[in-house]
Amino acid sequence: MIESGITLRVKNTFNPTHPGTRIVSDRESISGVIKAVTVIRGQTLLTLEGRGMLGVPGVVARAFGAIARMHISVSLITQASSEQSICFSVPAPVTAIALTVLREEFQRELDRRDIDDVLALQDVAIITVVGAGMRHTPGIAGQVFSALGVERINVIAIAQGSSECSISLIVEALEADRAVTAIHALISAQSSIANSVELERNLA
Repeated sequence: MIESGITLRVKNTFNPTHPGTRIVSDRESISGVIKAVTVIRGQTLLTLEGRGMLGVPGVVARAFGAIARMHISVSLITQASSEQSICFSVPAPVTAIALTVLREEFQRELDRRDIDDVLALQDVAIITVVGAGMRHTPGIAGQVFSALGVERINVIAIAQGSSECSISLIVEALEADRAVTAIHALISAQSSIANSVELERNLA
């Protein structure tokens, strides 16, 4: 559909008169506009950390290989450039299994203290801000984190793809609704500004 230039529109069955959301190609994206915010609840953030991981090849492959063998889906991944920690989220119901297989996989490194521990932070949620208009637009991430900071919501982990079309962050599950509300307020403010600019352009 994208290659053929066919427009896709997502409609609300409970509000059929609403125009809905039109899915467009990158060429039509509007600069600086966040389009949506999503939430994945019921997650656990797993962390492998230790100075002995620094510069050691294959640690990430082994970690995800062990997780994959148990058919566990990973929702988010982030790693510091220091290579001393790897974080990823999994569905909460498989937390115990994931911890067991990771500790078995890295038992030798744990015994040698190359890896300090495999940690599990439970009751977290993934908030994702989406919008093709975010691409190459400076300050979007700053605006999101500022909006959350005003509400005193702590961001535990952050992940952003190279496409720059989405930013994902981990917050405590109890703060997920407030985080979504804060980002929706930011989206509304951006839409108002964009509409004002468009109106001025039309009147000029």
